[in-house]
Amino acid sequence: MSETPAAAGNLQPVATFCGNCDCGCPELFVDDAAPPERRVVLTDDFGQRVQMSLAQLKVLVEDVKGGALDKVVTAVV
Repeated sequence: MSETPAAAGNLQPVATFCGNCDCGCPELFVDDAAPPERRVVLTDDFGQRVQMSLAQLKVLVEDVKGGALDKVVTAVV
């Protein structure tokens, strides 16, 4: 069995997106030991990860709240 992202280092869980299954749902972590530009870690259910700064995450959240992804989400639903 593969190691979970949180077990692989200093990752502190913030959110699990889905969480209604055991498929390896996307998750958001904060790694306080990482360099500031790589402190936020977003994993997907394929074992990939994206790392970004807290400032980049803030911009992403603001864009989502402002409707930047509304068309994409509406197309999927």
